[in-house]
Amino acid sequence: MLMQLAAEEPQSPVVPVVPEIVIGLICFGIIFFVFYKKLLPAINKALDERREAIEGGMEKAEATQAEARQTLESYKEQLAEARHEAARLRQEAKEQGASLIAEMREEGQRQREEIIAAGHTQIEADRKQAAETLRQDVGKLAVELAGRLVGESLEDHARQSRTIDRFLDELEAKAQAGTEATR
Repeated sequence: MLMQLAAEEPQSPVVPVVPEIVIGLICFGIIFFVFYKKLLPAINKALDERREAIEGGMEKAEATQAEARQTLESYKEQLAEARHEAARLRQEAKEQGASLIAEMREEGQRQREEIIAAGHTQIEADRKQAAETLRQDVGKLAVELAGRLVGESLEDHARQSRTIDRFLDELEAKAQAGTEATR
């Protein structure tokens, strides 16, 4: 039949033949129906899944970014606390050092005063001992000299002690009178 139609009249190449239009529309309808029922839902499903994945990824990225911000803030707070604690510990160390230095100075001062007092005590004891030794030596020499001058022996110990003591007391009295007169 197509051949008959084609042989009957020559048509213009721009105007299509009616049976071709009908067959084309039927084929187009079948293809459209298959695409609409089978392919379009699969495409829409894939697009929906992609959209959900993208939106979920964006939400996840935003959540991760918020968590990162929160962690950063937490680290900044911890760093600030650590710096504050370090400053406090430095201040405490300085204060302890200053108090330790003050204690050591006080201890040194106390020990120095003890050493000086012990030195003065030792000097006083040595002076007394030297004075006593000198007194005995001077007394012996004085008794011996007096014995030679008088010509008799002054060996009686009690007499010798009294004579020495009297002589030394007179010397001390004269020495004190001389120092008082110079003042």
